[in-house]
Amino acid sequence: MSRPLQTWQGSCHCGTVRFAIDTDFPELTTCDCSICRRKNALMVKVHESRFRLLAGEAALTEYRFHTRTARHFFCSTCGIYPFHRKRVTPDFVGVNVFCLEGFDPAGIPVRATVGAAMA
Repeated sequence: MSRPLQTWQGSCHCGTVRFAIDTDFPELTTCDCSICRRKNALMVKVHESRFRLLAGEAALTEYRFHTRTARHFFCSTCGIYPFHRKRVTPDFVGVNVFCLEGFDPAGIPVRATVGAAMA
């Protein structure tokens, strides 16, 4: 099902970190790596040109694990995980769709990705 390209606003829980993305939601993804399983995040992948950090850069804290390539960002005030820079496709941002204002994931295909077995 084709969806129109739309701009979505997102934020962490306290609103310190705010961002906008442009996407048509071709799919959502889950990941079975240790960090994603624990976060239980549902992600949409957007090219870095379609991601804009609007506020809160100074409040972001970063976590890297395993190969230290993927960059997971958290709000240092409320602890929410709004997005990460992807390891395999570093010019893309994985956005936690539960941080998007008014977003309902119903009807969008969800693809399970394998992260735990990546070497």
